[in-house]
Formats: sequence, structure tokens, C-alpha cells
Amino acid sequence: MTPDIRVQHEAFDPGVECARLEIDNVGAVASFTGLVRGEGGLAALTLEHYPAMTEDALRRIAEDAAGRWSLAGLTVIHRVGRMTPGDRIVFVGAASRHRGDAIDAMHFVIDWLKTDAPFWKREEFADGRSSWVEAREGDITQKKRWA
Repeated sequence: MTPDIRVQHEAFDPGVECARLEIDNVGAVASFTGLVRGEGGLAALTLEHYPAMTEDALRRIAEDAAGRWSLAGLTVIHRVGRMTPGDRIVFVGAASRHRGDAIDAMHFVIDWLKTDAPFWKREEFADGRSSWVEAREGDITQKKRWA
């Protein structure tokens, strides 16, 4: 199984991505779709990256998941560029014969993406302020459970 890793500007359809994972001998597909939140007057979120570095990091995370759990398929999509509240930003889908492997792999990948994927996020607010997003303590704590 080779993970499907995509870093793209274009929007994606989680339903289409889940359907792609529903192949022979699959008993479960677990997925996560992350959205841009509009809290605190957020007007836009811009993600920047270095393509080769980012794709390599996502591939390593996905291959680690594939080595830990018995997977039939794994898809990781992360958008870059400027997005507004409600836009889909990330998709992780894992397929396996059994639900536990699919759910754990999906959780693992999203927890590691939140802390270790080399994206730089800049928030723009309706009042004109902007700031870079720092790693959140809660995300770091979530990742530690997989160590």
C-alpha cells in the first residue's frame, strides 16, 4: 500500500476521497476533515510551505502510520494558499479490514500533522490584524500519546 499524499491549492471533496478508499477487502474507512475556523473575527488563513520538505514530511508520517497499522489505503490531503472560514483545509482517510486500525491510523496522522508538518500559518482578521500561528499545547499533548 502506497499512501496517497497531496499538497494542493485546490479544494477537495471528502466524500469522493472516502469513496476512493472503499476498495475490496476493506471493512472500515475512517476520515477526518479539518475546516478553517472563523473564531475571533478571522477573515482568512494563509498556509505557506516548501514543497519538497512538506511532501517528504507528510510521506514519512503516512509511512509511519502504514507501518504501525494494517491498512489497505491511506490518503492525506493538505491545502496551501489563502483560505477563508468554512473552507476545507485537511483530509486524512484510512482504510483497513478492521475499524480499529483505520481509526487509530487516521488519529495518528492528524495528530502528527498538527505538530510536525512544515506549514507556516498566518491568520488575517477583519480588523486588519494578522499574526503567525504557533503550535498549540493541546496539539502537542495529543501527539505525545503516540510516542
